Amino acid sequence: MPNDQDLSVGQLASRSGMTVSALHFYERQGLIRSHRTSGNQRRFDRSVLRRVAVIRAAQRAGIPLASVGTAFAELPTDGVPDQEDWQRLSAAWRQEIEQRIAQLEHLRDRLGGCIGCGCLSLATCGFVNPDDDAGRRGVPSTLLDP
Repeated sequence: MPNDQDLSVGQLASRSGMTVSALHFYERQGLIRSHRTSGNQRRFDRSVLRRVAVIRAAQRAGIPLASVGTAFAELPTDGVPDQEDWQRLSAAWRQEIEQRIAQLEHLRDRLGGCIGCGCLSLATCGFVNPDDDAGRRGVPSTLLDP
């Protein structure tokens, strides 16, 4: 049921700093929900602002939208999720963020040597293909993952 506190998609975009097209995309992905007025205009509950803020924070941390959707599926669909809901959500992402940090640190710590070594060989590169692990597995040595 629409109320005076509902936001149009333009208002939501203005308040959240997102584009209207991004909000439509999030809605198609099931990350946010709207309802329609009697004039068939899209309206969002104010609580959607918080969900959009979480989506933006997750994206800055490199969390895929699929993971955001999985986490949001466990939150209440009506009203504003409480602090316990948000704590549970953030705990679920903590391990993923820590893994990403470890991968970035691994890349940072080895990148200087890779650029400076001059080997120019994926077969022998200790950064891209340590100990020719890719060759032993019969896969191209183009992986940068540790």
